[in-house]
Amino acid sequence: MQQLENRVAVVYGAAGGIGAAIARLFHAEGATVALVDLTEAALAGTLAECRGPAPVSIHAADVSDPVAVERVTDEIAEGHDGIDIVVNSAGILDETPVLEMSPEVWDRTVAVDLTGAFLTARYAVPHLIARGGGRIINVGSQLGIKGGTGLAHYVSAKAGVIGLGKALALELAPHGILVNTIAPGPIETPLIGGLSEEWKADKRAELPIGRFGSPEEVAPTALLLAASPSGDLYTGQTLGPNSGDVMP
Repeated sequence: MQQLENRVAVVYGAAGGIGAAIARLFHAEGATVALVDLTEAALAGTLAECRGPAPVSIHAADVSDPVAVERVTDEIAEGHDGIDIVVNSAGILDETPVLEMSPEVWDRTVAVDLTGAFLTARYAVPHLIARGGGRIINVGSQLGIKGGTGLAHYVSAKAGVIGLGKALALELAPHGILVNTIAPGPIETPLIGGLSEEWKADKRAELPIGRFGSPEEVAPTALLLAASPSGDLYTGQTLGPNSGDVMP
């Protein structure tokens, strides 16, 4: 039996990078997968890569928009007769020194990277409760634990995601909902395209493993947390596939 057979998983940020890798793996493990990103057109590649008999649907929403997130969550729950797993991998990143950072840049990063994690959980929880429980998995960052230069907005948002996961884990455990955070190290995705080559070279030099990871190396951590019995004892945890950048 596939590990996620008969489960419905919603993956935000599924158009590429870590979100797409998680969506592909979940689908390969038998889950019905709802792919969500800013536009449906952006999801065409991931949709084509989800091969197999389990259903797949695509949906457009900006995770920072509460109206859009509520709409798409209800749409998915109705179309697939419920929701069991929510993964929020949506995020934005740019390198901006704090002395050059405008309030608008700060606000947009926090809106997508932190408020998005709240909204995707907030509107999914009633549907998870209706199923008798479920899993919420947010993609944070190891930078939310250790910090990073030129990234105060991103670091702050990802630290907030880790704290949010702990708070939700405590509040939602009585409903059978387990909430965890994946805090990857640098991963070779389009997200880090906005970082300077100098920043990336310096970061590689810090890593004990000496290289950035790939999305396919992060996705199995999400599967561990989503599946049973592998994820049954995890809640409020932060798991770090981070090339040794953070060693709690």
